Amino acid sequence: MRFLILFILLLSNSFADEVVDFKNLVINKELKKYEDLTFLNVENKQLNLKDYRGNLVLLNFWATWCAPCKEEMPSLDLLQVNKELNNLKIFPINIGKDNKEKALSFLQELEIKNLDLYFDTPITLAKKFGLRGIPTTILFDKNGMEFARIIGSIDFEDKKFIKWLSNYN
Repeated sequence: MRFLILFILLLSNSFADEVVDFKNLVINKELKKYEDLTFLNVENKQLNLKDYRGNLVLLNFWATWCAPCKEEMPSLDLLQVNKELNNLKIFPINIGKDNKEKALSFLQELEIKNLDLYFDTPITLAKKFGLRGIPTTILFDKNGMEFARIIGSIDFEDKKFIKWLSNYN
């Protein structure tokens, strides 16, 4: 029976991405490379992810109507200024088709002080990444390669998560 269980576990791991101890974190077995990942800042200026190579980058996709997004945003805000992750750049990207005022009001209501507002219009990144829901956070290493995703909400201030993430910093 033990051999059967071991065989099933090995077989299932060969087809799925590795899942770490965190309930929503999926680590890619192979790094994923994307070309031309662009999004907009609050002034409607287009930014390109390749300009942030050399940094650990988190793209966090959210919307004002998303309750789990609202729940995780304060811990994401604190993660941006975590001293253990001094090479981290977080881009919270609104994909809820909210106007700038509504999105800014959302961040102000939550007292977000360390993050800026970004938009994915016309939802090109969400399509490119094949997002199935929000919040979703995509993590990129210093070379601009996707190495993991967080599907759903997470406490970004979890000490185990920060320790794990600091390995990529």
